[in-house]
Amino acid sequence: MPAQPSRKPPGTLRADARENRERILTAAREAYALHGIDVPMAAIARRAKVGVATLYRRFPTRDALVSEAFAEQLAHCVAVLDEGLADPDPWRGFCSVVERVCMMQATERGFTQAFLSQFPDHAAYAAERGRAEECLVRLIGRAKDCGQLRQDFDVHDMTLLMLANSGATAGAGDHAPAASQRLVAYLLQSFRAGAMAPLPPAVPLGLHRIHA
Repeated sequence: MPAQPSRKPPGTLRADARENRERILTAAREAYALHGIDVPMAAIARRAKVGVATLYRRFPTRDALVSEAFAEQLAHCVAVLDEGLADPDPWRGFCSVVERVCMMQATERGFTQAFLSQFPDHAAYAAERGRAEECLVRLIGRAKDCGQLRQDFDVHDMTLLMLANSGATAGAGDHAPAASQRLVAYLLQSFRAGAMAPLPPAVPLGLHRIHA
């Protein structure tokens, strides 16, 4: 059984414990960016140059480590959605969110997987993720109601968009941000309402499909 984590908040830890914690989080972010979030805990401990027992004292499960490693990025993602909803121009708000989320996906591979994964034992992270999904539904509804987003656009099309962006950026190397920008620009033009042929039926793809 892994050791139980310290209940002290980071600010009250001893200096050496605080340093170990930051080294673990930095190593985790680096490993997730390179290899995704399925990197073994032991590999992260080696990368951080700490013992496995030390890692488990701070983060008793992989889910706890992933969620803590990307807490700041998740807060940023939710803020992006809030800003999109606050934009008085619903179409501009929708486009801004699509562009910024896809750019995060292009530059923060580990975060994308963390955001789209289900962490049943980490309620705070799940709550933030759920709020993000609710904001996305509202964002789409606003853009449709103002007549700028095509009416047959479905919330599951966001999964298709992110799957396409993931594929485009995965093979683009250092050009991943530029590849994402161009792909998103193409797709946003196709999302606009207008005299276009109707699409085939929406595919019921949940966000977890992207991680899979």
